[in-house]
This record gives sequence, structure tokens and C-alpha cells, in this order.
Amino acid sequence: MIGKLMTTTVFAAASLGTAFAADFKVTSRDFASGKVEQAQFANAMGCTGGNVSPEISWSNAPEGTRSFVVTLYDKDAPTGSGWWHWVVKNIPSDTTSLPPGAGNEAAKLPKGAMMTPTDFGIPGYGGACPPEGTEHDYTITVKALGVDKLPVPENATPALIGFVSNMNTLAVAIISAKGGR
Repeated sequence: MIGKLMTTTVFAAASLGTAFAADFKVTSRDFASGKVEQAQFANAMGCTGGNVSPEISWSNAPEGTRSFVVTLYDKDAPTGSGWWHWVVKNIPSDTTSLPPGAGNEAAKLPKGAMMTPTDFGIPGYGGACPPEGTEHDYTITVKALGVDKLPVPENATPALIGFVSNMNTLAVAIISAKGGR
């Protein structure tokens, strides 16, 4: 479903004359090896990581971008619906990166950006901690939006953020890394 939704979003954005998905890119030094770094793992539930949100950079946002949404999602979590590790909305359009630890300290976010509750039930970054013996796919998604702010409450769920942001998406950039213990 996620893949189909992303494909539809990219097609819709391309058909409106905005940047093609290949133009809008996201990178992360912390995901560059294709593996989730130990610093990004949780420091709870049997995991011993640093619980530090990854550095994220993006480029070539399409014309008309007015804000961004950044999410970190684990589609392989044994919940039936995946697991949202981090959600940031209302990132200003002149922003092109989030530093490491921005999900741990709101002061590191650009002015106006806001973290919303994740599947941990609170705003902020919650690190990876897959069940022992499994490897999960962790996906960072950056959506370029045609609105300044998402019209959702401060405590919006990740599903509501996804739904409303998809209605306002101009382009999507994705990077993934595997993590296991």
C-alpha cells in the first residue's frame, strides 16, 4: 500500500509539471552505508544505542514548495501497520537539512517546524529496536508540500499526517537502511 501510494503521489506530482522524483533527493550520512548506525538505535527495550535522530539532507525541491514533512518509518515492525519512529511537520521551504539529534532536541529544528507524536505516543525521535534475530527496513521520507503548514492538530497521529500531507505533496524523496540486532 505504501509503495502504491508513493507511486501515485509521484505520478500526480509529475503530471502537474512539478519536479520528477529523480530530481528531488534525500541523503543521510547516517544511512549512507545502507545500515542503521548504532547511534540511531534506541536505548531501551533491550537495545543499547544512542537514540540520536539521523542527519538528513535534501535537494532539488520542486518549484512551489512551501514546506516539508520528514518521517522515519519501519514497515517491518510486527504490528500489522509498521512503526513510525519520527514525524516532523511544517519544516520551512528554505530548509534543506536536519542535523543529527534534531529529533531529540526541538531547539535544533528550524523555526516553525514541529515534531508530532510517533507510535511511541510522544513527539520526538524514537530509535530502532527490532526484535532480536530480525532485520528491518527503516525509511526516511521527505515530502515537498504546496502548503506552508499542514492543517492538522498538534497531536496528530502519523496516519493523519500522512493522509493530509499526501493531499498536498508536490514530490517525494526516500532513502532506506537496514537495521537488526
